[in-house]
Amino acid sequence: MARKVFYSFHYKPDISRVMTVRNRWVTQGGQMKSQVIDRAEFESVKRQGDLAVKRWINSQMNDTSVTVVLIGTETLIRPYVQYEIQKSVERGNGIIGVRINNIKDFNGYYSSAGNVMTPIMINGRSIPFSNIADAIYDYTSDDGYNNLGDWVERAARLHGK
Repeated sequence: MARKVFYSFHYKPDISRVMTVRNRWVTQGGQMKSQVIDRAEFESVKRQGDLAVKRWINSQMNDTSVTVVLIGTETLIRPYVQYEIQKSVERGNGIIGVRINNIKDFNGYYSSAGNVMTPIMINGRSIPFSNIADAIYDYTSDDGYNNLGDWVERAARLHGK
């Protein structure tokens, strides 16, 4: 059975890196249901206001068991990423961080690493992302191409999903 995963990321600077991670499933036979957000769809929802975006995020998270936060330079400071992490905690999803800064973008450039100590507000408390995540990996040095599925399964099992 395919596991449904929610990917959280900062679109504009990281979409090429996100596509590298997403396309990993395609080259391995599409073993996991995952969805990468379409920019036009998100922009359309965004024009409807903050509440509409949050409702849309909530609907995208339906039936997910794990949230994979693809960590680029500014990912964890983005308001909607923070909201997605908060909602993932509320839902009881497994949460893993995957550093993507060592994946080249479409122009062949790397980015700087995001700060995993960035605070996320959970139940009125400021908690570093590193204390929220079940684990944090580096897609390149930890061989995410071959190991991402195992990371997701491990996080799902930790949360009884």
